[in-house]
Amino acid sequence: MLRTRWSVLLAVVGLLGTIAASPLAHAGEDAGGATKEEVLGGADSTAEFNRELLTVEQQVDALKERVFRSKATLQLLKEIVIEGSSSGARATIWHVNKLSGAFRLESLQYLLDGQSKFSKADPAGSLDTSREFKIHDGAVPPGNHNLSVDLKIRPTGGGVFTYAKDYEINVRSNYAFAAELGKTCTVRAVVSDRGGVVNSFEERAKVDFELKCERITDGK
Repeated sequence: MLRTRWSVLLAVVGLLGTIAASPLAHAGEDAGGATKEEVLGGADSTAEFNRELLTVEQQVDALKERVFRSKATLQLLKEIVIEGSSSGARATIWHVNKLSGAFRLESLQYLLDGQSKFSKADPAGSLDTSREFKIHDGAVPPGNHNLSVDLKIRPTGGGVFTYAKDYEINVRSNYAFAAELGKTCTVRAVVSDRGGVVNSFEERAKVDFELKCERITDGK
């Protein structure tokens, strides 16, 4: 009986030794080592990604700076080429109100080459308080230009013409002028009424233009 027990014990010990020496016994160790390498490899990949991301951000910042400089250059070219430079051409536009007390100026708009330079509407008549004021003063491209004046006036209806205050008179006038290189042109738009009883209220208002061009000098 004792010999049989020893035989069984030796057989169990031998079996355990065989299992310990088998590849399955080291599977966990191999798996653990592979997982560690994968973790280290993942950390390296993350660091590389962060470096690439930083490089991209730096490139984007550099591109923004180039765009900003390009915009500044384009603005400078616009001022020199399109709007004219100090040695190009200039235009000064004046509004002159010579309407008699029989009319009240209620709205006024000036357009230079299709761009609004002045626009105001006031039925109370505040536009009549300034009989002469500057509309525009700046550089323009040398060449032909067009000035448009749109205004609305209303008879004050004084005396026997009280009914006339219900009239609303719209006047539009265009004026073409040429701005030469190296010269400044002053345009005066004079709003007045013809007067007289032979003209109706609609026909009495008018706009006359006065032009004077002279060479640009230092300081202008």
